[in-house]
Formats: sequence, C-alpha cells, structure tokens
Amino acid sequence: MQFIEMTGSTLKSLLSSDEMDESELTAAGVEDTSIVRINQHGDIEVRRPDSWDVVGGLIGDFAERITKNTGFDWA
Repeated sequence: MQFIEMTGSTLKSLLSSDEMDESELTAAGVEDTSIVRINQHGDIEVRRPDSWDVVGGLIGDFAERITKNTGFDWA
C-alpha cells in the first residue's frame, strides 16, 4: 500500500470541517511533531515506538488536498 507521510501539524492544517477535528487527533495521541501517514483510502495512521496505529480517516477530495499541500506523491 502507498502512503504520504507528514507531521501531525501538517495533517491538522489539511483537515476539512467534516472530518476529525484537532481535539480528536490530540485524544488519539497525535501531537504537532508526530509522524503520521495517510494511505490512498484516507486512513490516518500515527507512528508509535514499535508500530503504526489507525486513528481516523479522511473523506472527500483528500487525495488532491494531500498531494497539493504537501508536495508529495504516493510512495
């Protein structure tokens, strides 16, 4: 599966109003400096010391938003 990685801060800036909000990400342990990744299905995963945890998802035009705003492509 392919992903785009970013920081928690970048993810928070890309959320739309009908998706998770900042408080939900914080409750899931996503901090501004956390490493997160999004897969092509919109699943949000946060890097833990020894694994990745799914903490939510994106909807709508997330693929275009993510690639446009991060400058990254799926890898």
